[in-house]
Amino acid sequence: MNHHRKHPDRPFRRRAIPGDHTPNSSGYRVTASWDARPDRPAIRSTPDRKKAARLAREYADQGAYVLFEQHRGHNRWRTLAELDGRALLAERRAEQQLAAEQHPATPAAYRPGEPDRHRTWLDWMRAKAEADQRARADADRRRRRLAAEATTHARALMTPPDTVRPDAQRRARHVTGAQR
Repeated sequence: MNHHRKHPDRPFRRRAIPGDHTPNSSGYRVTASWDARPDRPAIRSTPDRKKAARLAREYADQGAYVLFEQHRGHNRWRTLAELDGRALLAERRAEQQLAAEQHPATPAAYRPGEPDRHRTWLDWMRAKAEADQRARADADRRRRRLAAEATTHARALMTPPDTVRPDAQRRARHVTGAQR
């Protein structure tokens, strides 16, 4: 006989806990897909939001396109975030390239196309550097050409002009003032 029951003639019943009892109603789902295998996405579910966010970041770092979703009950999901892993990796590489090529870092206010701001800045800096180099090369070529011209014509410019042959010389006409 159970002595811990208040009413021995009534069967034991667990206290009803209010709230939604649908399975996984407090769950988060991370779906990651790669271009290499689009038919086999990685799908992980967990009730821990922080763990799900960490998983999403890890998959994005591997170059996956990631959907971070929250369960809304009855197998309905709400997308909390979408991460394009390939774009994020390309941005990171562009940032490293900027440092490696010794261009100035992307300014915080530079936001042309938000997801690929570092890449557009890198392209702009490369084009600017190329234009500067071309301008320097053009100036250098012009300077060399002028120096070469100066050396070839220097002797001719420094010597006095040759006397004109007498037969080709025109006689001066002395005209009086009244006939002018």
